[in-house]
Amino acid sequence: MQYTRLYSGDHGESHFEDIESDLKLAEYTAAPPLYLSSFTPATQFGFMNAPAGWSSEWHPTSARNIFFVLTGEWEVIASDGESRRFGPGSILLVEDTTGKGHSSRVLSETDSLAAMVQLGE
Repeated sequence: MQYTRLYSGDHGESHFEDIESDLKLAEYTAAPPLYLSSFTPATQFGFMNAPAGWSSEWHPTSARNIFFVLTGEWEVIASDGESRRFGPGSILLVEDTTGKGHSSRVLSETDSLAAMVQLGE
C-alpha cells in the first residue's frame, strides 16, 4: 500500500515523499486472517468539506494529520515547487508543521469531502 507524505525539510521548505506501507497477514478479529499495516496512535478525527474552487495561501499544517480524500480533487503544492493531485481514495500524511508550508486548492467542479485524523507528535 502506498501513500504520500508532505513534510518540512531542514531549510524550512516542504517536500513530498512516497511511502510504502507493508501489509502483513494477521489475525485481527474472530474472522479469517487479513492484511494489516502497523498502527499509529491518533488523538482525534474530523471531516472537512471544501467548496469547488476553494484555495489557500501558503501555510504550515497546525498539527500532524493524515488526510483521506473522499470526494472531489485537490492540488497541493509543496514550497519546493512540486505539485501533486489527490482524488477520491488518495491518502496524504501532512507533517509540514514548520517552515513555509504548502498551498492547496480544490480542482474539482464539485465540493470536496475529506476525513482527517490528527496524529500524536
